[in-house]
Amino acid sequence: MAAPNSFLEIYRSDPRVAAFLRTWASAAAGSHVPLCGAAGSLQAVVAASALLELKRPIILLRSDKEEAAYFFNDLEKLLPKDSVLFFPDSYRRPYADRDQIDNANIGLRAEVLDRLRGTKPIIVVTYPEAIAEKVITRTQLDSRSMEVALGAKLDVNFLNEYLFELHFERVDFVEKPGQFAVRGGIVDVFSFAHSEPHRLEFFGSEVESIRTFDVVNQLTLSRVDRMTLVPNVEDKTSDERRESLTSYVGPEALVWVERPEVALDKLDRIHALAEEAYVALQSVVRRLEPHKLYLRGAEWERELKGRVLAVDGKLPDPSSLQTAAQPAFAKNFDLLTRTLDGHRQAKRELWIMCGQESQRERLKAILNDLQPEGQELVVHWIDGALHRGWEDPVAGLIAYVDHDLFERYQRFTIRDQHEQAQALTLKDLNALQVGDYVAHIDHGIGRFGGLQKIDVGGVKQEAIKLVYRDSDVLYVSIHGLHKIAPYATKEGTEPNLSKLGSPAWQNAKSKTKRRVKEVAFDLIKLYAKRREAKGFAFSPDSYLQHELEASFAFEDTPDQIKAMADVKNDMESPIPMDRLICGDVGFGKTEIAVRAAFKAVADSKQVAILVPTTLLAFQHFRTFSKRLKDLPARVDYINRSRSAKEIKAILQDLEEGRIDILIGTHRILSKDLKFKDLGLMIIDEEQKFGVNAKDKLKTLKANIDTLTLSATPIPRTLQFSLMSARDLSVMTTPPPNRQPVDTYLMGFNEERLRDSISYEISRGGQIFVINNRIQNLSEVAGMLQRLVPDARIATGHGQMNGHEMEELIIGFMEARFDVLVSTTIVENGLDVPNANTIIILDAHMFGLSDLHQMRGRVGRSNRKAFCYLISPPLGGLPEEARKRLQALEQFSDLGSGFKIALRDLEIRGAGDLLGAEQSGFINDLGFETYQKLLAEAVEELKQSDFKELYQEQRGGWTQTRECQLDTDWELLLPDTYVNSVEERLRIYRELDALPGPESLETYRLGLVDRFGTLPPAAENMLQSLHIRWLGQSMGMDKIRIKSNKLMAYFPDDGDFSIPEHVLGQFLEDLQRNSKRFQMKQKDRRNYLVVDGVYKVSEAIELLQHWDHKKVKESIA
Repeated sequence: MAAPNSFLEIYRSDPRVAAFLRTWASAAAGSHVPLCGAAGSLQAVVAASALLELKRPIILLRSDKEEAAYFFNDLEKLLPKDSVLFFPDSYRRPYADRDQIDNANIGLRAEVLDRLRGTKPIIVVTYPEAIAEKVITRTQLDSRSMEVALGAKLDVNFLNEYLFELHFERVDFVEKPGQFAVRGGIVDVFSFAHSEPHRLEFFGSEVESIRTFDVVNQLTLSRVDRMTLVPNVEDKTSDERRESLTSYVGPEALVWVERPEVALDKLDRIHALAEEAYVALQSVVRRLEPHKLYLRGAEWERELKGRVLAVDGKLPDPSSLQTAAQPAFAKNFDLLTRTLDGHRQAKRELWIMCGQESQRERLKAILNDLQPEGQELVVHWIDGALHRGWEDPVAGLIAYVDHDLFERYQRFTIRDQHEQAQALTLKDLNALQVGDYVAHIDHGIGRFGGLQKIDVGGVKQEAIKLVYRDSDVLYVSIHGLHKIAPYATKEGTEPNLSKLGSPAWQNAKSKTKRRVKEVAFDLIKLYAKRREAKGFAFSPDSYLQHELEASFAFEDTPDQIKAMADVKNDMESPIPMDRLICGDVGFGKTEIAVRAAFKAVADSKQVAILVPTTLLAFQHFRTFSKRLKDLPARVDYINRSRSAKEIKAILQDLEEGRIDILIGTHRILSKDLKFKDLGLMIIDEEQKFGVNAKDKLKTLKANIDTLTLSATPIPRTLQFSLMSARDLSVMTTPPPNRQPVDTYLMGFNEERLRDSISYEISRGGQIFVINNRIQNLSEVAGMLQRLVPDARIATGHGQMNGHEMEELIIGFMEARFDVLVSTTIVENGLDVPNANTIIILDAHMFGLSDLHQMRGRVGRSNRKAFCYLISPPLGGLPEEARKRLQALEQFSDLGSGFKIALRDLEIRGAGDLLGAEQSGFINDLGFETYQKLLAEAVEELKQSDFKELYQEQRGGWTQTRECQLDTDWELLLPDTYVNSVEERLRIYRELDALPGPESLETYRLGLVDRFGTLPPAAENMLQSLHIRWLGQSMGMDKIRIKSNKLMAYFPDDGDFSIPEHVLGQFLEDLQRNSKRFQMKQKDRRNYLVVDGVYKVSEAIELLQHWDHKKVKESIA
């Protein structure tokens, strides 16, 4: 199948394009060369042709960021990799007292400056806000950069000093541009000119290898021959001369400006803002004047007089390309088929570009259905879609894009280093800090005391120190790390430390295990009962279902596709569906509900949608009505804003089957409300309903399909346990190009408030201001009106009558006012893509999940969004509130709510699913320990009470115990190999959690990649894992190797004895050599004893010899 770059072959040789390129390359300086009649993405095809034909650098200026990003994406699909770069602004507001910059953008800017110094011509796509910020000169960049090539002579100490001079920060592990790390003969560095960091490995003073690596797992991505060290080119504190991007590129570069008058106007406005901010500066630090940092319109105009400027021509011109934009078919496929047939008769070639295979198949099916019989339509299908289609009668070519045919929204994407850098921080969140509370599964709650070297039989080992009540100390082997977990509870309350040797912990554990088993039993019983119930089996997808899904304005995320497939399978099965869909705010759960609802309606069934708030009922009504407007489905809603007369009519229509989908609050559960034929129940945020509503739901749900949506994340470990008792779909991928919300924590400051509101209004956006005290809402609105007199401000709260509330929300959605000052009514479900700033007053008074939900109201488009948390100075706040705000500021990524799993949210999720009483147990034992007990309880039930139900899942599964290894060999990571204590602990934890031998070799190679060749103690430590795994597979619960003697212990609880094949093999050994092999028993425990085991490899060989199911891997 052809790709979009097929158009280059056609248009590079087109005489109209060739004439334009000749004129542009040869016209006199100062002249404007218009490109007329290039419709849709044909402009990008012409620009790509210019690069390939003229072989000169090109600066392409579009009128705003969105236009530039789409143009950039088009060029990426047309040109070879690395021929096109994007030059963004740094998101820095002039003279902001807080550094509002984006490291990823600085990296992109630096990469452009670096690449423009090279000999290979490239296209740089940009926009006025980006070129408004001046850049350092080429001479300065040359003097402050260094190229490092394979085989180069370079001293590590010199490199260390050089990086310090360039203001790089030395860290343990590199995660963002401007950092470096030195580990022996390995230097990791993240240059601003590259999208990935580089790992330089030295042999003496020679660069032996250069590799790029992933900041998340720190592992190698690819090997390269060279890299360039470039510092932060946006360091605006230095007094060095700066120039415009057009001056920087040199005289041979070509410039193409979409609309010069728009660009000049924007440059002047940005400069005026900078001057205003400079005058208002109260900083004691001297700042550079605006003219040194920002470009004036007149200054840029003078520069352009020395160049030939390509511009978008609007007037008819003899040299016009004479093409037209793709018509708007408004999803009228009959019209599309007739139009295409007209082009076929006119002997024009038909090209259709599709961004997704599923869309191509849908379009093919629609065209086949509607095509007149006997008239074959020949279409060239293109894999990948440019932004806009066009019609070119002169060339006899018609190029359409699928997203415009289906009225879908095409997202632009710009490479972003932001998410990668954050993933590492998320990993750090789970790292243990000295003094943290931890729960040991056998000994209870203690404090983490760090890693400590201990002496075992004259050999150094590393162990975890835990401090218990009365300062009792317990050392835990690094092989027992899986028994330790961070202690976390919902309230973040401080627990009581356990007393070593006291039975209290074991008692609490037994009591919890007993109750957890009962809860799990009830859940599984309910699940089993539903599996036996008879429900309605819905038909497979209809033509109209395909139409609905094709009309979704956005691209489905992989999680959405999977969740939808799960729902359809459930609905098409005769067993009643009971599925829970879990996903963070803005991840597309509502769209799944829309599709499921229509699937039910297509089979003449009614749908009830239950929501917790009046506002959400109205929001869903608008969403469902809009999505289903062209389909045979009547949607209505019922809440406190409807009049008695309206409600009476709704009840009658519902009972007579004239309403297909009814959305409402708990009013839906009233006795007077009767459905003619209810087939599907959709419940949004079930945990927000009271006990009575939940009880009514249980009776309603008995044999109809039920779909529950929740934005409260469920922790992964809990998901696996619950999979056995609940059908669960989890959505963790944010929609593409949804940008992280920049979150700032600050004290109350009128200037800052005015700036943030003015900035949002100036870019055509809207603002939420949250103030949770109804009595002073009007006071806050008055203050904001005084600060920003031109702003249109409205106020809203939950005590307004329903009709007023609806009017207010419609007004805000339709942008009739700029600022909505309200209480937390916006927390749930309000979707206003144009609102991209939220200001939360008294943020310290809210819980983490509330703040996360409110922040989720902004950043719902592909625009940069801001969240300002206003609170008193942090020093004066209680520690909990301070931690909460800092966590939110630190994790601004969308979906971070899911990833960090904002611990209190997860615990709340567990409580919601398993009942309030369970929250008490979570507090007693800590969340991780609780989850382990729940997993054990579910597994035991699956093998006893519910054996038949899970028969097909088991697949010969046998229970294995954890096997503890206790040895006097030196098994550790030496300090000289991994210097950072935190990293050693993390590696120990990761090794301890490895599932089996298959993953060990991969992990070993990762360590060699990051730290160099493994020393013997580390190699032995890795190989010793095989001893544990082999012991586990043979049912041993402890292996002790001390003074060259191996003792293998089996449990004493009667459930396990020595497996026959192991015993048989051991008895043979015993007969052959009764001095070396012995079998003993102590306190009802059987154990095997073997003398003369000197090395790790010998222990592995011996255990493999006993176990006929030998480990497949060859042990190094």
